[in-house]
Amino acid sequence: MAEIILCEPVELYNLLNQTRTVPRLAEINYLCLIDAQETHDFLTGHIITAKHVKTAGDGTFYLPDAVQLDTMQNVVIYDATTRSLEEEAGRAIDCAQELGKSYYRPIKILAGGYRLFSAIYPFLRTHKILYNIWELENLKLYPLEIIPGALYMGDLKQSQGSLSDLKIRAIVSISHFTQSDFSESEKNVRKILDIPLADEGESDLYSKFETICNFISFHIEEGSRVLVVSREGTSRCSTVVLAFFIYYFRYTLEEAWTYIIKCKPTVRPNTGFLQQLCQWEVLAIGKKDTDLSKPPFL
Repeated sequence: MAEIILCEPVELYNLLNQTRTVPRLAEINYLCLIDAQETHDFLTGHIITAKHVKTAGDGTFYLPDAVQLDTMQNVVIYDATTRSLEEEAGRAIDCAQELGKSYYRPIKILAGGYRLFSAIYPFLRTHKILYNIWELENLKLYPLEIIPGALYMGDLKQSQGSLSDLKIRAIVSISHFTQSDFSESEKNVRKILDIPLADEGESDLYSKFETICNFISFHIEEGSRVLVVSREGTSRCSTVVLAFFIYYFRYTLEEAWTYIIKCKPTVRPNTGFLQQLCQWEVLAIGKKDTDLSKPPFL
């Protein structure tokens, strides 16, 4: 019997926007997103790529034949409004209990259901029911949300054309591209901090940490949303976000890593940047608390 746990809207948002060479939603066993609403509610609107679960005459829930639940890495179920696992009635929980009889990984219930998720992320709701592989490989992806409603990180492809939806007002660009990579409308309404730097071990990002962290904290504290972007969104981008968590929250490097990797499992600063983060840890919190020779840094 699968364990049933709660999933916050930001967790599902980040699951939907993970990418490798293509969106992870194109991987057949990556995510099974189940809409447990009544049929007419599902047809009115649902979250992208969601599959509708139906009920038999005896109330039993069943999925389309093509869905092999036991092979899925992630299973998330939602209804209209279920907010907690303590609620006595709710189609999402009833569905999870039924489907969990033949699944061994945790099943997640989306907190607040479709109504809350679609209110926070209206650009991720749709009426589309079926997707072919080409459509999944070419889905529009958004930057990952690291601090809900405040800090985002992503690659250049995720960032282009998505900033208005996310209401991002400030950008930290860590790469060999500048404002010309963003549209005129984006440049005119946003503050961009350009740090053109190669993703190489000898590149000096350490000397820029204070400027970058001050920029991010200033904009977050005035209520603006900030995006950190690099071309691949893996090394330079991750390094900057880790540095900000060390600076702003006084996290150790390991604590920052543990938090951020839940949002983006492909966090991977190069070796030189990791050394610079260790130096930054000493400066920001007054001690070296991280051993790069041990997990999770190996």
